Amino acid sequence: MAKPNPSSIKSPSLAPKKIALNTIPLSKAQAKAIKTELEQANQAKLDALKNQQEINKISAEEQEKNLFLEAVKNARPLNIDVPFTEKTFPKPVAKQFIRDEKQALRDSLSDDFYPAHELESGEELLYLRTGQSPSILSKLRRGFWVVQAQIDLHGLISDEAREYVAEFLSSCKKRNIRCVRIVHGKGLGSRNREPVLKHKLRNWLIQKDEVIAYAQAKPEDGGSGAVIVLLKA
Repeated sequence: MAKPNPSSIKSPSLAPKKIALNTIPLSKAQAKAIKTELEQANQAKLDALKNQQEINKISAEEQEKNLFLEAVKNARPLNIDVPFTEKTFPKPVAKQFIRDEKQALRDSLSDDFYPAHELESGEELLYLRTGQSPSILSKLRRGFWVVQAQIDLHGLISDEAREYVAEFLSSCKKRNIRCVRIVHGKGLGSRNREPVLKHKLRNWLIQKDEVIAYAQAKPEDGGSGAVIVLLKA
């Protein structure tokens, strides 16, 4: 019987065998525990990173603050006395009062009024309130007083013109305006080519107590298409 060759005989390996961990079955509890540990480890890393970022941010802000304080350390406050200003609010607008006032102005002029004291002057508008000196009318016709305000009634119907004149005279009275010009037109564009507003304006002006006198404007100021009115001081 032939003896076996010693070199061909394989001795058993003494190296430890590797065990594949992924082949070891885990229970649900073990898998959950491992997952929790991994999540906690990741969260700890994130928290540490955030804390470091906050520290860096605070350090940067502190550095900027220190730089600012260093830059203004020699600054001195200005001694400026700021006066106290009480806040004011606009007064409430009495809309009903305004409407009533406008209505009163409209009612103050009537188309049914017929003057009894107008001077006879043909087509020329000429008026002097009773008790006033005739020299006033002479000065008015010569242009003694400077015209301070004026309105133009062209394009307005009778009712619109009446309201416009009433508001204009009221405004002039409040502003202490004495001499005004009212352009009424010559009636060339009217149906019968008659100055309708001219005759109505004559009646309206006489009804206003603030009107002392009026006279036809000079040719360079409108002539027969305008009237110069003198108001009480």
